[in-house]
Amino acid sequence: MAVLLELNGVSKAFGATRVLDQIDLAVEDGEFITILGPSGSGKTTILRMIGGFTQPDTGSILLDGRDIVRDPINRRPFNTVFQDYALFPHMTVAGNVGYGLKVRGTAAAVVKQRVGEVLDLVQLGSFAGRFPAQLSGGQRQRVALARAIICRPRLILLDEPLAALDVELRKQMQEFLKEIHREIKTTFLFVTHDQEEAIAMADRICVMNFGRILQLGSPTEVYYRPRSEFVARFFGDNNLIEGVVGPGAVETPIGRLPCATDGVTPPESGGKAFAMIRPEAIRFGAGEGVDTVVAGEIASVNFGGAATVAVVDVAGVSLRVKLPSRAEGLPVRQGDRVELGWRAEDCRLVVA
Repeated sequence: MAVLLELNGVSKAFGATRVLDQIDLAVEDGEFITILGPSGSGKTTILRMIGGFTQPDTGSILLDGRDIVRDPINRRPFNTVFQDYALFPHMTVAGNVGYGLKVRGTAAAVVKQRVGEVLDLVQLGSFAGRFPAQLSGGQRQRVALARAIICRPRLILLDEPLAALDVELRKQMQEFLKEIHREIKTTFLFVTHDQEEAIAMADRICVMNFGRILQLGSPTEVYYRPRSEFVARFFGDNNLIEGVVGPGAVETPIGRLPCATDGVTPPESGGKAFAMIRPEAIRFGAGEGVDTVVAGEIASVNFGGAATVAVVDVAGVSLRVKLPSRAEGLPVRQGDRVELGWRAEDCRLVVA
């Protein structure tokens, strides 16, 4: 894909607080990229800079190779979907969606046609005459999305637009947004603090903390190959076993654990590091294909719907094991002595 937008050396401080520190980011044309991080990581500041709501202190923002830092909001071919939707309460759905075209002087007949097309796209064709107060949260979210789409922007910025929705509706809207993205093929830049949301929606995930990008990659890459302790702890459920680097392994309280590095530069021998193993990669017993085996005692077994998590104490280290739940329960109970095994390639070295 061609690069649509580039941030080069972008920094921002509010008073003595630096919220962005030399950010470099390339957004590809047509991709769905998610910026993920905790509160205060700088993710919303990036979105506001791209949209023109906030100016960077240093650096450039290039659209098709041209710096747009000084361009006003109305000259940037971007639209934003805000968390609170920002709909006009006195306007109908059709009025809200068509507002951007109307202020551009688009002919009334064209506005009416485009509004009808976009409302059909977001499955609200029969709601054109309603007002925002007459809509559910999910419907208001779709109106905001329709308003962002109608002017055919190069990039749609989405600032945690699903945060106010309940869990089930949020999942439905995640699927809906992906369908819309595939349909219109416009670049989406989506900001969230929710790891599961990022995994479900993104082509690539940009993980941030304290104003810096810590990792950028596909959901699979970030999930299975985190490059730092923060990413490993923040992104999904992990077993992180602290130790020191030895030849091709991490020496830990539960033994020498061979670890894949996958491009991560390990510390020098004797330096602090973690062996990381996903709970779903661990199995009970030392069956075929298992390279590493440890023994311990089951501290707890916790049913969680589709998956059950057993916590196993191994030489004072708690390891979480995730297995599919069964109606008859797992063949292990609290207090049982068990062996745990995993493949060497499922253990990753993570830099402390």
